[in-house]
Amino acid sequence: MATATPYTYIQCSCSDQPPADAGRGSPATTISEDDERTFDPRAPRSSYSLYPLEYLLYCEDCQQIRCPRCVTEETVTYFCPNCLFEVPSSNLRSEGNSETKLLGPEGASSTSTGPFALICQYCHWSSREIGIEFDRHSGIHSQLSRVNNGGEQKITAKEVKERRKETHDDTPLPDDLVDADLQFTNLKSFYQSQLADVGSALGGISVHDGGFSSPAALSRIMSLYTGRGGAKSQQGVPYVMREALNTDEGLKLAHLNDSSSIKKLTTGGWDCTVGTEQKENQLEGVRFQDELRPIPYLLRTKRSKRCPACRHILSKPENKVTSTRYKIRLVARSYIPTITVRPLQPTANPVPVIYRPGLSEEGPLKPSRPCQYIVTFKNPLFESIKVSLATPNVTPGRFSSTVTVLCPQFEIDANTDMWDDALKDDGKDRNDSSNQVEVGKIWERGRNWVSIILEVVPASLVSDPSKLPLKDGEDVLEIPMFVRMEWESDVQNDMGTPLGKERDGREKRELAYWCVLGVGKIAQE
Repeated sequence: MATATPYTYIQCSCSDQPPADAGRGSPATTISEDDERTFDPRAPRSSYSLYPLEYLLYCEDCQQIRCPRCVTEETVTYFCPNCLFEVPSSNLRSEGNSETKLLGPEGASSTSTGPFALICQYCHWSSREIGIEFDRHSGIHSQLSRVNNGGEQKITAKEVKERRKETHDDTPLPDDLVDADLQFTNLKSFYQSQLADVGSALGGISVHDGGFSSPAALSRIMSLYTGRGGAKSQQGVPYVMREALNTDEGLKLAHLNDSSSIKKLTTGGWDCTVGTEQKENQLEGVRFQDELRPIPYLLRTKRSKRCPACRHILSKPENKVTSTRYKIRLVARSYIPTITVRPLQPTANPVPVIYRPGLSEEGPLKPSRPCQYIVTFKNPLFESIKVSLATPNVTPGRFSSTVTVLCPQFEIDANTDMWDDALKDDGKDRNDSSNQVEVGKIWERGRNWVSIILEVVPASLVSDPSKLPLKDGEDVLEIPMFVRMEWESDVQNDMGTPLGKERDGREKRELAYWCVLGVGKIAQE
């Protein structure tokens, strides 16, 4: 990984969910496979399941870690990122997901009559410069979508049908009169008619998205384009899908005659052309200043997140746009231990106190030379927890390093008040330790944290010349570690539980997950 070492990533359990067909096996076989299954941080799928602890949430009902990929999001508020105006959800059906109040009307109040024009208070640009005026001071986006530059009304597909009914003329419109909206509408209706014909040719397959998901349906669709396989199901010439032929079907030829553009450029000069930023923000490709149109701000949303299994709310911001607070936010940092890694004997020079804080990068690890690291677990809960660790003897991948956890089982005290810890006489036992690495013993203990020793023997990166060369990130030593924690918490209050049992009731909880420790890079010999 490209991040600075050391680092710690947590794996979300949503990537380990088996497919629907996997549940048909025997329960004994499934349990044995889960026990023997290990985690490979270098697998392509692992990149989508590893997150820093700050990115994860926690569901109290399911007692599982939730990542941004597996949560269900719900929109709370729509607002404009420019003026922070809160847009009601009822306006989205008529105006779309864009801000309707772009700029103020020129020289008019909200009670005056039209026509109105948009004006920029910064550069004093007015929409009258491009011939656009509005009848109302509200609903600007819908009015703007019906007017071209110069004040001419846009031609819609409905108007084209009405004109043909009156004149009985089926001649397609010229390319100059077809804008992007009309072209998209015609092309969409053309492909819908083609898909309807395909559905009848395929024997009644649904034209919706789900009708083409099966491999058999996809192969039959490809046979329609290639013309093969159609004779097997029906006699005669097989049906082959065609493309659009004219503007009524959505085809618009490229305008290759640039004589008008050259004349305009000769008259107006370089100043009449648009810049790169202006061209990128426009919906259609434009070249000159008179072709620019006001662009509405796309609305932003504030969203709440729910657990995909029990629908429990994990995160819900306040409805007020200017507020950055949350009504509910169950971050995983408040439920699972924080894991930090640092070398036992650092080689990097310490950063002086008077300097700006920064990261001290450690040197590369020498192959086949044992290295020891201090792994610290900090308990955020108000109950003591028992932690059990498990790592493979060798790291997965082409270059396998040896890993040993000297103390795989330990207990972390509860996150109590700091003054309670100061009143205890535990400091003497801490200072009397010999600071020697011993198997099965904790390196250091604090109020709500425990440090253990992790020993690593880096592998040699010298590979066979006949094999593949060293890949990007393959020199980073990543250690998969399985963490299992147990603790006892108060039973949740129920309506039918007596008062005496509520006070004395304790339930045992446990949580297990995989994490990845990136300890450093291995030196290349």
